[in-house]
This record gives sequence, C-alpha cells and structure tokens, in this order.
Amino acid sequence: MTGRVLIVAGSDSGGGAGIQADIKSVTALGAYAATAVTALTAQNTLGVHGVHPVPLDFLRLQLECVLIDIGADAIKTGMLADAATIELVAGVLTERARGVPLVVDPVMVAKGGQALLAADAVGTLKRRLLPLATLLTPNLPEAEVLSGVPIRDMDAMRRAASAMLTLGVPAVLLKGGHMEGGTVVDLLATEAGIEEFSSPRIATRHTHGTGCTLASAIAAGIAQGMALRDAVARARAYVRAAIASAPGLGAGHGPINHAVTVSGLAAEAI
Repeated sequence: MTGRVLIVAGSDSGGGAGIQADIKSVTALGAYAATAVTALTAQNTLGVHGVHPVPLDFLRLQLECVLIDIGADAIKTGMLADAATIELVAGVLTERARGVPLVVDPVMVAKGGQALLAADAVGTLKRRLLPLATLLTPNLPEAEVLSGVPIRDMDAMRRAASAMLTLGVPAVLLKGGHMEGGTVVDLLATEAGIEEFSSPRIATRHTHGTGCTLASAIAAGIAQGMALRDAVARARAYVRAAIASAPGLGAGHGPINHAVTVSGLAAEAI
C-alpha cells in the first residue's frame, strides 16, 4: 500500500458516494485513505433525506489530527456544504498542508437533484479553495456555475474548461457525463492545452457516486507519484469498470462496484 490520501467530504449512509465511496476507491487502487467528515447524510439510491453538518471545531480537529500524525501525499475535497466549512478547510490546509497536491471535487448537487452547496458559498469556493487546488473536477452543471458558460456542445465544454483555468487552478478535468450521446467525453485542461478522454456510454441507472469515485481515484494516483495525465487515465478506467460491474442495488441511482480491479487494463483504451 503506497500513497496517503486525506479525504475531506460528507458521509453517505447508502455507501455509494461521499466518504464511503472515497475510502473504497482509494483502497481498491492500493493507497491509504484517511478522512475528515464534513457532514452526515441520510440517503439511499432515491435521494438525500437529511443532512447533519459536523461542528466546525470538530472538523478542524479531524483535519489536524490526521495531518500532524499520519500526514498526506494528496488531499481530496468533496461535499463542503457552506462558506464557513470552506473557509475552515482552506485555512487548515494552508497552515498544515501547504504544497500537498489537492483535488477539488466541487460537489454542488446530488444525483437526485438535492443542493449540497449553499448558493452563497460558490464565491468562497473560488476565492479560498481553488487557488490551493492542483486539479478541479466539475461535472457540466457545476462547470456552468463556476465558469458562467452555458454548456450545450463540445465547443462550449472547451470554452468552459479554459475559463475555469483563470480561477487560479492549474488543471481542470471537465466531466462530460451529463452531455447527451453515445460517447462520454471528458476534457483535461492545463496551460499546455486540452486533452480529450472518450469512452462509449454504458446504458445504466447505476452511476451513484461516480464523481466522488473519480476524484478520489485520481488523488490516489497522485499520492502514489503518478503524473496527472496518467492518474486521470487510470481513474477513468477504474470508474468505467466499476460502472460496468455495478451490483444493481436499490430502486434509484444505484452504486457502482468499488471493489473492481483495473489490473492489466490499458487505461488509454478505455
């Protein structure tokens, strides 16, 4: 087991997304997962039925306990919920983890449509957290909010990805899963240019937690010393394999199979 990943996110009682998905993903890829829980949620495949924020002083204690003793080779943030939580997390990371690669998954809306980030917190996310990030991993709705660009086609995806690079983050992985069509295209944008990753869409409703899983899988790769592009390619291969072998649980958006292995897969071909 190589690479320490500190995950800062909310808990999903259904086990398909959030901290639970993050821990499973990091472990499946051979890295070590530590956590700081930002909120407890009561949810299942049908949606989020309740959210209980963790007190900020206890969130700080979780972060500091992990960073002071265990340390981290990469950090991943997921659901942060509100401006005060973002301020606290950014402050602790600045104090205790300066220079540690940070993957920011800007969790704004749950798969079932429930808001997971307060509207007035978007400005704080841009101002405080994104300048600390190594990689930003928005889906299309999140990218529209962050970039101000309506996204209806690939040209708009490219404009939005480029626009988000101006927010202080050196790399953006814009996920295209919300776009219609038989092919899913993700864009990795850096100052060097934009690279496309494409794969055939898997027709299934069992995709709960794919965003959390992808970001954590990338963080695991970075923690293990992989180049960003290689970490993204492996993470996409892992998520695709996990979707293809989803266990089919629940009546709504079911979880994927985090226990799948990607050993031997050619990530570039996925």
